[in-house]
Amino acid sequence: MKKTVYLAGGCFWGAEHFLKMIDGVLETTVGYANSRQASPSYQEVCTGDTDAAECVEVRYDPERVPLNDLLGLFFKIIDPTSIDRQGEDRGRQYRTGIYYTDPADETVIRDALERLSHDYTAPIAIETMPLQNFYNAEEYHQDYLVKNPGGYCHVPQGKFMIAKRYRNHAPESSAAPDILPFADRPAEEAKNLAE
Repeated sequence: MKKTVYLAGGCFWGAEHFLKMIDGVLETTVGYANSRQASPSYQEVCTGDTDAAECVEVRYDPERVPLNDLLGLFFKIIDPTSIDRQGEDRGRQYRTGIYYTDPADETVIRDALERLSHDYTAPIAIETMPLQNFYNAEEYHQDYLVKNPGGYCHVPQGKFMIAKRYRNHAPESSAAPDILPFADRPAEEAKNLAE
């Protein structure tokens, strides 16, 4: 079985590289989500006029990585309280977001965000809504960090080991304790891991 979710986590180069390493993620494509303009180019998205978010289309096997776990891992590479910024990247296209096509996923997403909110004093700024549209980014953006080892990445290098170590050890998202999503950890431990 294959499902799809769209995750915006700042610059899509690092987000895709991280997500692709997760056991159970079958395919990824970087692109532009929820654009006011059809088929925008990277240059058009960078103007801010399209309102598109740099995003990763994630096709995954929910039996190997349940959506709750996938979101928990995604939360490890973003600042969920930052508005229109991740790392050094600033602009509307760098906002965080979770966009879904299956209405049944909304409850899982809302529950994950509610749990995440307990770990922060600032409000969670992750945009959450049904996907309106998704346009593939230009070919040179696909698998960018594979094609350009050592290229720019806002995700700290140590975080990639979290994705590599993930394994779904049992149904209903009971991952090994050392790789549980932030939302499933005590607040103090989650804060320490984020640093």
